[in-house]
Amino acid sequence: MSTRPTQQPPITLTKLVEKKALGEPIAMVTAYDYPSAQVAEEAGVDVVLVGDSGAMTVLGYPSTVPVTLEELLILAAAVRRGLSTPLLVGDMPFGSYEASNEEAIRSAQRFVKEAGCDAVKLERGGTSVERTRAMVGAGIPVMGHVGLTPQSATALGGYRSQGRTAERALEVLHDAVALQEAGCFAIVFEAIPSALTELIMPRLHVPVIGIGAGPATDGQVLVFHDLLGIYGGHTARFVKRYADVREQMISGVGAFVE
Repeated sequence: MSTRPTQQPPITLTKLVEKKALGEPIAMVTAYDYPSAQVAEEAGVDVVLVGDSGAMTVLGYPSTVPVTLEELLILAAAVRRGLSTPLLVGDMPFGSYEASNEEAIRSAQRFVKEAGCDAVKLERGGTSVERTRAMVGAGIPVMGHVGLTPQSATALGGYRSQGRTAERALEVLHDAVALQEAGCFAIVFEAIPSALTELIMPRLHVPVIGIGAGPATDGQVLVFHDLLGIYGGHTARFVKRYADVREQMISGVGAFVE
């Protein structure tokens, strides 16, 4: 049963700021295909991210690093066809924006022109701040991402919580503030201690979406295949499962086989 009436106006960047100001939680999920997008639409999700996590959940890669821009554009276009209300964000994959501002703008423009995305997301602070400023200057809305950034997990010491030392906590804080100043309309906080999130939140006026970052954020994001229990691979400890669809799928197909 749908929790949202049909013909709702599309979620805009302004609407997300309004939700933050009113204290209304922002619900964000990933999706990688047409039927998943339809489910997100019917369920009343605010933001849909075509995440590079699709590298593992739907394309079978061992990490997010191998997925190409072309592959994510195909997934994003499929999701676009299933959405009308949520804001659609395309995740810029590893290797699509690091080399130069010009490369970053070209990659982001493809998400908007070819896949119909409303915005793009990129990871880390540092040079990503410069890339963000360039893309925003070119008229492309950008979502930031700090804390555990899977594309650079190896450099961060693996898939583990970030900001547990004073030095790393300061880096996360500086990255978040710098991305806001560069023009990000929202920032994802991933695998950050709750206490650090609470410390940073008063310094940010843009919506903050958390995953494993405590309850102080303006919203939460989960991977579609994780929250529904579709993905059979490793999931982070902070991921909450709301259904076990994979077991039902196996049972259904097994019944057919019998």
